Amino acid sequence: MYHQSKRFFRFFAVLFCAVLLLAALSALPAAAAEGTEAQSGDPGFFGNVWKIITEKYPLLLRGVGETMLISLVGTVAGLLIGMLTGVLRTAPYSKNAVVRFLHKLLNRIISVYVEIFRGTPMMVQAMVIYWGYAFATGGNTLPLIPSGIFIVSINTGAYMAEIVRGGIISIDKGQFEGAASIGMSHGQTMLSVIIPQVMRNILPSVSNEFVINIKDTSVLNVIGVTELYYFAGIIKRETFKTFETYLVVCIIYFILTFSVTRLLRLAEKKLAGKDSYTIFGSQSDPEAEIKVEKEEPDYVS
Repeated sequence: MYHQSKRFFRFFAVLFCAVLLLAALSALPAAAAEGTEAQSGDPGFFGNVWKIITEKYPLLLRGVGETMLISLVGTVAGLLIGMLTGVLRTAPYSKNAVVRFLHKLLNRIISVYVEIFRGTPMMVQAMVIYWGYAFATGGNTLPLIPSGIFIVSINTGAYMAEIVRGGIISIDKGQFEGAASIGMSHGQTMLSVIIPQVMRNILPSVSNEFVINIKDTSVLNVIGVTELYYFAGIIKRETFKTFETYLVVCIIYFILTFSVTRLLRLAEKKLAGKDSYTIFGSQSDPEAEIKVEKEEPDYVS
């Protein structure tokens, strides 16, 4: 599987480079046709791209920093929300009638929250929350960066709630029964036995949410959050170079998401452990060893 994914990655990398090369070659005739304009002060397509990078890099770096801050904090906060709601939704009901009623009511509220935030676009959520607060307080508005983090967090939490719930359900029931047989409470079982396994199982989904959040922070510019896409608009208006500006920003987004994906894949590989290990079959006989190697699933050829 690893070698297959590596081949797919090489294929898409070559394809991406080929597309960039074709785009560059297609721009050469236009650049040649504008030679007279270049002599009068227009540096041409590649010159404009380089000029944007070298002259506007403070704005680009600030946009990258705020984009990564919002997406990282929002993903972590959303994961915590998902953990809390996932544990509550999978917890057994109490025998106490009042506690059972409150538990069911809380589960209903969580279900409504999940359905609403999974069923509406983040851009609309941002407008409703930001301007809704201003409407409720007579015109007072929230700080922009905390607003962006809050919006991304609750949006991500709705998705994480289902991801965590699915991860908990996927754990074998025998582990719950085994923990209960040695006197562990539900909270102790979740904290010490279930959650560590769930975190390992859902890490690919968490990584995917992080990458999505890096891109989706661009919609927060509708309320004025100063992330990367917001600064791209400023650079476009200052330079009057729309295509060149958004091409640079597109490449920056790709570098961010690609780097994060590689780092999280490395973390997944570390959590997966070694490909082979040894089990000592007897405490009295050091020669009694069982060597175990991981096997690929049957559907992998």
